[in-house]
Amino acid sequence: MDTLSHALWGRGLFGYRGFPKWALFWGALPDLVSFGIYILLRIVRYGWQWRAPMESLPDWLYITYDISHSFITAFLAIAIALRFSKPMAFAMLAWPFHIVLDFPFHTLAFFPTKFLWPISDFVIDGIAWSRPEVWYPNAAGIILLFVYRYRQSR
Repeated sequence: MDTLSHALWGRGLFGYRGFPKWALFWGALPDLVSFGIYILLRIVRYGWQWRAPMESLPDWLYITYDISHSFITAFLAIAIALRFSKPMAFAMLAWPFHIVLDFPFHTLAFFPTKFLWPISDFVIDGIAWSRPEVWYPNAAGIILLFVYRYRQSR
């Protein structure tokens, strides 16, 4: 799933009890930890040109992807936050929801999600999120969710 969709799902599902901006952030966090850092480093080093084939991606990107896309990591962080702030811990549920959206919609060819890392390296060869039969229902779901939240708030 794309990072913007993750952020919007996080905001729509877990930002209504307070901390809406944090829910947006937690929904995007797993991608920001891996790809966000990588993109920033590339911009600093090479400017706005992209041209990075999959084979040239650094090893640390795969490691940070595995760490940030693991239910183990996410629920450990949420358990810690729960001790300090229940509303923040609720907003943080956008993080494991990000993982729920990723593991069936990433293929083995493009960052399969090791959702039980470090306990297991098990992955699913999913359907690419960029395919129309996934992307359009995703966009429609986000729109319906925000229409529902808008009507609920009135």
